[in-house]
Amino acid sequence: MIDDMLSEGYAQKVLEEERNRQDGFVWYLPHHPVHHPLKPDKTRVVFNCSAKYRGTSLNDKLLQGPDLTKSLVGVLTRFRQEQIAMMADIESMFHQVRVTPEHCDALTFLWWPEGNLNQAPKDYRMQVHLFGATSSPSCANFGLRKVAEDNEEKFSCDVIETVKRNFYVNDCLKSVKTEDTAITLANQLSKLLQNGGFRLAKWVSNSKRVIESISQSERAKSVKLLEFEHLPSERALRIQWNIQTDRFEFNINVKPKDPTRRGILAVVHSIYDPPCLAAEAEEFQ
Repeated sequence: MIDDMLSEGYAQKVLEEERNRQDGFVWYLPHHPVHHPLKPDKTRVVFNCSAKYRGTSLNDKLLQGPDLTKSLVGVLTRFRQEQIAMMADIESMFHQVRVTPEHCDALTFLWWPEGNLNQAPKDYRMQVHLFGATSSPSCANFGLRKVAEDNEEKFSCDVIETVKRNFYVNDCLKSVKTEDTAITLANQLSKLLQNGGFRLAKWVSNSKRVIESISQSERAKSVKLLEFEHLPSERALRIQWNIQTDRFEFNINVKPKDPTRRGILAVVHSIYDPPCLAAEAEEFQ
């Protein structure tokens, strides 16, 4: 995975003549691999920006910046507004936003050249924003909005507004009235974000015609070949979206708890339901 980051230009090796910075603006980040149980073939490298040395961490020194993330409930509500729904996400969003070169030494880490554990570890540094750094969400969201603002005269208002109102960090959830509108919007939205180095991928829609209009390489794995009788289910901001029926669903597997206040609260809070859809459905039964 480190080799992939080097080949993509997300990280670089620190040359010997560059290791003598004397202004103290150098920080070494510990890192470790993380495996998702639903993605056994994928490994993510996580840099611990909260790790402390002599009582301080990198995150302690970073400003969070303005909160530019749209309301999760607002994005989900607009996603349910119209008949044709589609969803995509920006590939490695934080890694598409570069850090100012003079600040990259604060993102230094150790690694074995070419992954050879028999060699002595060398200094490397990230050149892009990291998942887990306090400032990364604000910087990445600013970059996304800046792409929209810089291209306002080249694209329609609907495309620009989609970037500003229908993204939750790297996830795009959008609904429109017709399939033709969805096809045009998906195409234009991808072109707009490409101007800023962002790639929209993992496209999925409740319309097969919309999916067919998107190249296989840009579709979600579950709809790449369109060899299915029914549309599959996908997660929309961690909520199960049954694309065939176009409904949000809940697959609840609650562990038994004692019928105490603490136990009841633990069960209720274990159900991820930001828009309170499950709670409202229970109320009207």
